[in-house]
Amino acid sequence: MTQAMPLPVLQPAAAAGRDRALLAGGVLAGPIFVGSVLLQALTRDGFDFRRHPASVLSTGDLGWIQIATFLVTGVLCLAAAGALRRSACTGSVWVPRLLGLYGLGLMGAAIFSADPADGFPVGTPRGAGQISWHGGLHFLVAAVAFVSLIVATVLVGLRAARRGARARAAYSLATGTFFAVAWLALMVRPAPAAMVAFGLAVTAGWLWVSVTLARAAAGRAD
Repeated sequence: MTQAMPLPVLQPAAAAGRDRALLAGGVLAGPIFVGSVLLQALTRDGFDFRRHPASVLSTGDLGWIQIATFLVTGVLCLAAAGALRRSACTGSVWVPRLLGLYGLGLMGAAIFSADPADGFPVGTPRGAGQISWHGGLHFLVAAVAFVSLIVATVLVGLRAARRGARARAAYSLATGTFFAVAWLALMVRPAPAAMVAFGLAVTAGWLWVSVTLARAAAGRAD
């Protein structure tokens, strides 16, 4: 008879350290995303925050930069969501799932790139332009990501309110409300003000993700 070899068991301390590292990666996802978009917006000809969402940066010869940005930040969020699920700091099974869906939506946005639109990249006709099959799927996966993030902010806000953490509740609910209103305004009337407001809402959403994951990494309950 052959004796079964015992499988290596990950020690609790090592597992906790791994999860803290994954949460830290999720904290960095927001600065990576926002920093990448800002750098591209300031250096790529024809891009205008008043007319273009960040998604159109995935088009053109340098589109691979934004595609990589979507993919890397999506993977970081998905991995952090798994660590958050294993953490004792969240009392909701849905918040990690929703953040995982947010990460998957970002990864989907990398796979199904947006279409050129409204003069970007340079040489593209002005206006919305034609929507391709991958452009349509880009909108779909982006909607999944946005809805997941909005619902996550609401769940965290309501939980914080029940615990009496008024500042945390107000911050989460304000972030989700701002994101939802800005997104709706952009869909109803994609004017320059709405485009800028939505860009700010995306930044606010990423900040909320970073704050939430940083609190979990520090062992603070949400």
